[in-house]
Amino acid sequence: MGSFEGKKKMQVDNKRTCKQILLLAYQSFGIVFGDLSISPLYVYKSTFSGRLCNYQNEDAVFGAFSFIFWTFTLLSLFKYVIILLDADDNGEGGIFSLYALLCRHGKFGLLPNFQAADEELSTYHAPGYSSRNMPSSPLKSFMENSKKVKTGLLLVVLLGTSLVFCLGVLTPAISVLSSIDGLDVKLDNKHGGMVVFIASLVLIGHFVLQYRGTYKVAFMFSPIVILWLLSIAATGIYNIVKWNPRVYQALSPYYIYKFFRETGKDGWISLAGVLLCVTGSQAIFQDLGQFTAASIRLAFCFVVYPCLVLQYMGRAAFLSRNFSAPMNFYASIPDQLFWPFIVLATLAAIVASQAVISATFSTVKQCYALGCFPRVKVVHKSRWIRGQVYIPEINWVLMILSLAITLGFQGTNRLANAYGLASMALMFITTWLTTMVINFVWHRSLIFALLFMLFFGSIEIIYLSSAFVQIPKGGWTSVMLTAVFLVIMFVWHYGSRRRYLHDQHNKVSMKWILNQGPSLGIVRAPGIGLIFTTLANGVPATFTHFLTNLPAFYQVVVFICFKTVPVPYVPHKEQYLIGRVGPKSHRMYRCIVRSGYKDVQNNVDFENDLVMSIIEFIQLEAEGFENPDASVDGWLAVVRTSEKFGKRLAISEFDNKDESSTSSRPPFIANSSRSPALQKLKSFYEWEASPNLRPVVQFKLLDTKLKETRVKEELLELIEAKYAGISYITGHARIKAKWNASFLKRFVINVAYSFLRKNCRSSSVVLSIPHICLIEVGMNYYL
Repeated sequence: MGSFEGKKKMQVDNKRTCKQILLLAYQSFGIVFGDLSISPLYVYKSTFSGRLCNYQNEDAVFGAFSFIFWTFTLLSLFKYVIILLDADDNGEGGIFSLYALLCRHGKFGLLPNFQAADEELSTYHAPGYSSRNMPSSPLKSFMENSKKVKTGLLLVVLLGTSLVFCLGVLTPAISVLSSIDGLDVKLDNKHGGMVVFIASLVLIGHFVLQYRGTYKVAFMFSPIVILWLLSIAATGIYNIVKWNPRVYQALSPYYIYKFFRETGKDGWISLAGVLLCVTGSQAIFQDLGQFTAASIRLAFCFVVYPCLVLQYMGRAAFLSRNFSAPMNFYASIPDQLFWPFIVLATLAAIVASQAVISATFSTVKQCYALGCFPRVKVVHKSRWIRGQVYIPEINWVLMILSLAITLGFQGTNRLANAYGLASMALMFITTWLTTMVINFVWHRSLIFALLFMLFFGSIEIIYLSSAFVQIPKGGWTSVMLTAVFLVIMFVWHYGSRRRYLHDQHNKVSMKWILNQGPSLGIVRAPGIGLIFTTLANGVPATFTHFLTNLPAFYQVVVFICFKTVPVPYVPHKEQYLIGRVGPKSHRMYRCIVRSGYKDVQNNVDFENDLVMSIIEFIQLEAEGFENPDASVDGWLAVVRTSEKFGKRLAISEFDNKDESSTSSRPPFIANSSRSPALQKLKSFYEWEASPNLRPVVQFKLLDTKLKETRVKEELLELIEAKYAGISYITGHARIKAKWNASFLKRFVINVAYSFLRKNCRSSSVVLSIPHICLIEVGMNYYL
């Protein structure tokens, strides 16, 4: 009876799993495959745009189709769908996921503040990929000990990221322009400016609506792409049956040989158009985090792949019998279906653009989290899809650049050359990083990894060589955009790292803190002072600089460090590391807030979470989980994993806008050492600055019979300081290069890095620090 119930339960679970996979496969059409699905709009047109148009015979057309089929099969199907989907980082894909895997399984990263406690995160070591007990190979040891190799690896990753930004500019332009390009067929090329004008309006509307998110219209994305795929597959079958049923013979690789034998160098140059059939394949891996590998494989193998192959085959059948017909996609569409296809193609192009724009926002967020991009405002709303963010600055930059390219090129041929070069370069970088993952993360032999690189890399190099020839014919756009984005990211990373090393070198010794005594030789005022620093250990120079100019500070001091760990997400209960700085009598604590490169920081309840975590730390310390030497700065605890977390306090809320609410505050608040005039002035400023203040959380200790009186005093003092007020102290840096630095370094620091700092968001805005509670300490940096 028990075995029967077990089998029945297993069958129910299998049905649920199948339904979930089918649902995710359906949703993936609108997010993952939009860009790949609209490739037929411009593949043949770009392939035959050069001298290849002089070869008007069946072998040339069949050879081009054979190239398209095998390129699509080898790169999109075998490389991305079959192999690369397994190179995920806790279910996440993309350039940064490969880099994060390498950083965790080898000391390849340049991220500051690495701590041994980070390796204890539940998401740090994926099952089956732990390298703790694996012997290090000579190649791996060489790379780990070479700073130049680490810097080179970071440059490769930043180059790939720059190509993602470049595609974020080019994809909306070529997608929308090629979808509306069919109007030239009806207008006999007399009103080409009208096509560009309509495409510009569509682009402007698309970018303007980005701030609203896609959650309201996302349910329409999948039906649009599915209808588009089925429609182009049906027209492909129609063209095969009507024009040339023998086109199936071109599936043989022999036609590739015949193609090169007849076209020679012209055929090789035309490969820059053939490679467009795989543009959008990178989205299969980039957007893996929102779906599963099984759902993406199901959707691609059973719908996307056959539909696109039928369309490419049908176009080849049409062109083999209509050499004089325009290479425009719409020339092979029956006249009765022309206008429905125009509308459907435009909608599909918008969906494809949306997926790439969202991926660009996500990539910028990851770059910023890893210290490789200037500070930007990252917007995420709870009703949006998980991981979906909106960055206003990047949105307007993408819109301006996409419009400039659309108005500048006014056609898809040169735009396709730039698009193909960026896509294939990104594929080659992905292949190179995957080779390292195969060897260092999957622990496969070096020979096996090199075979992967040799097979797929050689194919991509052939296409890259053809794409490089097209640089004077539009490809320069990709080179220019990629170079600009790469310089911005590397300059920001270089400047930020030099500043961190300066802070690390100039931090205050613990000996100085201990010699000052419990009062630190200053006046201790009521309240909590949160000092933001990039250091995960030691006392920052910002603190002593503040005391030098104003010998007074708050009764409770907390050093806050926000840092990114090379994992996509950090569970909320593992984010806070709490420790003590100096003896207990100093009332100085440290809080390290860890987040993954795809985490979206939500600082709404940060103050309350921080106080609760410190209270839990104090009580854990009193129960025996304390550092043997309390005066040493170093012991940190992940307090939220404690079974008693949140059970030691009574938490209640009251509306701070209610005049009568003052009576509900704890008794010691009325006796605060702040004068009534200062308290009244503070309340007035808070009310004036924030008319919709959040309710104030009131803490009350449940266990009042603590063994040690000093522990109870410390807890009550912390709660009292919380109600007295919390202030945020940040450094306001003035950064200059040393007078004896090289010209290049002085230009990078004094001009480029300073320009980026002045034109990006301030740290207080990014961290959502209330302006009324902010104190900035001026600091001079000479790097």
